[in-house]
Amino acid sequence: MTQLPLEDWYTEYKSLLFSIAYRMLGSVSEAEDIIHDLFLAVSRTDPGAIQNPKAYLCKSVTRRCIDQLKSARSRREVYVGPWLPEPLQTSDKEDPLLHAARNEDISFAFLLLLEQLNPVERAIFVLREAFDYDYKEIADMLDKSEAACRKTYSRLKQKLHPEEALLPQPDIAESESLVRSFLKAVSTGDVLQFVHLLTEDAVLYSDGGGKVRAALRPILGADRIAAFLLGIASKGTVLTRSVPVSFNGGAGLLVDGSRSRIAMLFEFEGTRIRTMYFVNNPDKLSHLKEFPSFS
Repeated sequence: MTQLPLEDWYTEYKSLLFSIAYRMLGSVSEAEDIIHDLFLAVSRTDPGAIQNPKAYLCKSVTRRCIDQLKSARSRREVYVGPWLPEPLQTSDKEDPLLHAARNEDISFAFLLLLEQLNPVERAIFVLREAFDYDYKEIADMLDKSEAACRKTYSRLKQKLHPEEALLPQPDIAESESLVRSFLKAVSTGDVLQFVHLLTEDAVLYSDGGGKVRAALRPILGADRIAAFLLGIASKGTVLTRSVPVSFNGGAGLLVDGSRSRIAMLFEFEGTRIRTMYFVNNPDKLSHLKEFPSFS
C-alpha cells in the first residue's frame, strides 16, 4: 500500500476519527483531544511501519475512547443533575464531520441511548450501527472474536430497540419552522398554543453540571414544561436574545439567559416537540465556534 505522509493522514481521516470519537464520548472537546493526542503519538513512531493507516487509526481512536469512558464513569456517577452530551454545531451544510454517518446517529436521543452500555459494548454498537463495519473489522479493533462481537451486537439491538427509540424527525426546514413557533408561543405567553406544541408526555432535560442554575431533575409533562419555560420567558431573555442554530443535524437555538447561556435542542414526534435538551454547563459550550456576542 502506498504510504501517505502523516499530515495527509490527518486530512484524510480526521472526519472519520472525529465521527467515531464523538459518538463514543458524547463530547466534542474530548473527541478533538483524543485525535490530537493520537496523531502526536503516531508522529513519534515510524509511519512507514503502519501498513494500513485507516485501520490502525480507527482501532487506536476506538481503544482510546474506551479508556476515556472507563475513567469518566466515576465522574458521571457524581454529576450534578442530568448529564447531556456536548452539542455538535452542524449549521454548515458542507460540514465534513457529518459525512461519515447518518444524522440520526449524532442525535441526542442516539447518544443518550448509548449511555446504557459499557465502553466495549458502546464501541461494538457504534461501529456496527452507525458505521456499518463488518464483524471482522470490529473484532480486529477490539481484539475480540467475530462471534463474540456478533453476539454482543445482536443482544444490544434487542436491549436498546433503536428503531423504536429514534423516531423519524422532520427535515431541517420544518424543524426550524416548529422552533420558530415554539419561540413565538413562549415569548407571547400564549400558554394554550405552547402546550399544543408539546406531546402530552414531553420531557425537558437541563444540564448545568452544578456550575450554573438548572433543573436538577427532568421536567415531565406539557403543563409543567410550559410553566417552567413561561417563567423564563417572563424575564425577557428567550426571543430577544436567541439565535437559530443547527445542532446534531436538527434545528436548535443558542440563547443568552439572565444567568447563563444555553444551547437548546429539540426532538420531535410528528409536528410536536417530544423532548427538549437544554445544555447550559459552560464547559460544554466553550467549543462552539460561532457563539453569538449579544449586546
